[in-house]
Amino acid sequence: MKLDYSTLDLLRKSHPAWRLLNSPHAPLVASFLQRVFITPNLREMTQIDLAEALEDELYALREQYGPETFPKPATAYLNDWAGNDKGWLRKFYPAGSDDPSFDLTPATEKAISWLESLTARSFVGTESRLLTLFELLRQMSAGSETDPQMRIAELNKRRNAIDAEIDRIRSGDIPLMDDTALKDRFQQFLQLARELLTDFREVEENFRTLDRRVRERIALWDGSKGALLEEIMGERDSIADSDQGKSFRAFWDFLMSQSRQEELSQLLEQVLALPPVVAMQPEARLHRVHYDWLEAGESTQRTVARLSQQLRRFLDDQAWLENRRIMDILHTIEGRALAVRESLPSGNFMPLDDTAARIELPMERPLYKPPLKALIDNVELQEGDADIDAAALYAQVVVDRSELSHHIRQSLQTRAQISLSELLTAHPLRQGLAELVTYLQLASEQTDTVIDEETIDSIEWQTADGIVRRARLPRVIFVRNR
Repeated sequence: MKLDYSTLDLLRKSHPAWRLLNSPHAPLVASFLQRVFITPNLREMTQIDLAEALEDELYALREQYGPETFPKPATAYLNDWAGNDKGWLRKFYPAGSDDPSFDLTPATEKAISWLESLTARSFVGTESRLLTLFELLRQMSAGSETDPQMRIAELNKRRNAIDAEIDRIRSGDIPLMDDTALKDRFQQFLQLARELLTDFREVEENFRTLDRRVRERIALWDGSKGALLEEIMGERDSIADSDQGKSFRAFWDFLMSQSRQEELSQLLEQVLALPPVVAMQPEARLHRVHYDWLEAGESTQRTVARLSQQLRRFLDDQAWLENRRIMDILHTIEGRALAVRESLPSGNFMPLDDTAARIELPMERPLYKPPLKALIDNVELQEGDADIDAAALYAQVVVDRSELSHHIRQSLQTRAQISLSELLTAHPLRQGLAELVTYLQLASEQTDTVIDEETIDSIEWQTADGIVRRARLPRVIFVRNR
């Protein structure tokens, strides 16, 4: 960012961190909030507890500097610090609670971190930062190299250096860091650990801002649910797919590994037990700094979860409103129907559109039934002596339903519909009335068949004796399935 006059003037007027540094109460605000929130790594604190702690702080300052130093009560100061003109605290109501809570804003934490950097340090390490910069440059250079030979050469170089160090240790030459190098690197670790906690609060604030915009859009939205969800989810995906979102997700996946947590705990115990580090008198919370990272990350994840809950609540409310509107319409129709029940009006009272939905339910199809197997008893056949004419057994008429169905399907391949009389013109009846009845039975089984009662067709066929038979029936039309 270019720090020209207009940019700095705008920051001086609008940025909460600048307002905090310019405030006459900056020593009280910074010292109190740093002790209450940053040192114990608290993400929220109820108003009762925070006001009690501030009241104790104000009492001690009044005893030291006079009763008129800070005349207002603690609650008034907290509400003033959380106002829009200050923006140093965030006042909110947790889910399921009627008591307000407070949390630091990212701008306040940045201001306090800058104030901490103003204090004189007894030891300023530069070697560790130079090595960190060198290592970052080497990782970027090796990670962006597309030539396989160059990457293999770099890996071989690192492997040779590791092998040489292993040989030195085996020969008894064990290089150790001196006290200055240990202090330098430990100081760098402390700075990065604090900056990481500060970054978590800023990432959480970004998601909270998105959640606030979502609530505003839902409250003022008058369009379709799909358009709103597409817009909101697109913005949420843009944050998750941003560089900040990807980095946070990679950090969270790395830290959630049980093996990584155990490794961090073991390394912290070893480092904090070193004499040079003990001489620096580090804070006791450093033993669980990785758990502080987890708590900060969980707070950010809860903010994202609240965003999802807000979207789900919006969908539930919309569905409830739509169902209520439908019930109101039905009650209105019932009331009007009862009002005109005794005296029906003339003319078109309630016109209805002549439309119907074509519904085919899969469960209406019959289930498979295995064929019944006839049980044949192994009995001795007996020869009869009745005088019966067996010619009747060979005079039976059998109509092949599958062949007639094939005729119908074949005719509908080139046409959208065909009447029964036209079908019989192409495929005349060979078995007379029995075949005609079979066609009618097939027509009754097909749901797309249309029967025109007003049009009568005449169908003729010739028997084996040369007699012409005629049947009159309503027109039957076979329709191709859509």
